[in-house]
Amino acid sequence: MSLKIDKFVLSIIVVILFAYFFPEWGIESSRIPLNTISAIGISLIFFFYGLKLNPTQLKAGLKNWKLHFLVQGSTFLLFPLLVLLLRPFIENEAQDTIWLAFFFLAALPSTVSSSVVMVSIAKGNIPAAIFNASISGIIGILITPLWMGLFIDHTQTDFDFTAIYLKLMVQIILPVVLGLFLQRFLGDFARKHSSKLTLFDKSIILLIIYKSFAASFYNNMFSVVSIVDLFLLLIGVIVLFVIVYSLTGLIARKLHLNKEDQITAQFCGTKKSLVHGTVFSKILFGNMATLGIMLLPLMLFHATQILIISILATKKANS
Repeated sequence: MSLKIDKFVLSIIVVILFAYFFPEWGIESSRIPLNTISAIGISLIFFFYGLKLNPTQLKAGLKNWKLHFLVQGSTFLLFPLLVLLLRPFIENEAQDTIWLAFFFLAALPSTVSSSVVMVSIAKGNIPAAIFNASISGIIGILITPLWMGLFIDHTQTDFDFTAIYLKLMVQIILPVVLGLFLQRFLGDFARKHSSKLTLFDKSIILLIIYKSFAASFYNNMFSVVSIVDLFLLLIGVIVLFVIVYSLTGLIARKLHLNKEDQITAQFCGTKKSLVHGTVFSKILFGNMATLGIMLLPLMLFHATQILIISILATKKANS
């Protein structure tokens, strides 16, 4: 029996290797406007979603409160509570710093774009994914500082989040609304070329993966700690992901959610946003000397979650 490697999984591996050898193309100062390209690509993805979405199905999806509570509960309760279980085992200041970095990761909201794209690839509940991924960032403004405030001395409160959520509105919500508005004219076209649109979705995901790994390689994020420490951190974020992914799947089945809702619960409820994490770190930690360490688990989790969910999404789509 031969083992067939999925082309998309192989593409992910190639992209990561490319990011390792050519990281300078994916950094902020690069002459290649990858940020602009990916932003336009993400907006187009959501525009196409709007074209394909049935307003009746969207309305029904927003009413699925069991799914919504599961996703948000996993994001803002399950993650932090799991990390809290490890706090009694802290023995020194170094361990406390690492634990706080993991707790910061656990308290963050879900990412938007990749969550919805992966749910789409895996053939999950897209309307519910859009709702949950979008609302997570808004909830995170209130919940994340509250969680972190329990374990740090103080936070700065004068940072303006308006730009972030204005970007979310322009890049995510408006394209979906525009797609819904034009659905009567272009809906049939979008459904007819659904396979090509899926290929476009995967291309944008590969671009996001490249940017994530390229930035990490270029900034030597993986050289902050020793190889052994890095391996242990990587194992830690993988174990955290697997536990949350398994528990959300178990709870979803106990709630008798259908297959599409189970996919959405597991994919949206296990994601953490690198964008929000970077912004929140400036508010919560200021100019701490250990800021790099505070962000390292998040960087590792961000890269790992995209890789694992990409593989899982492809498998579920073919099952």
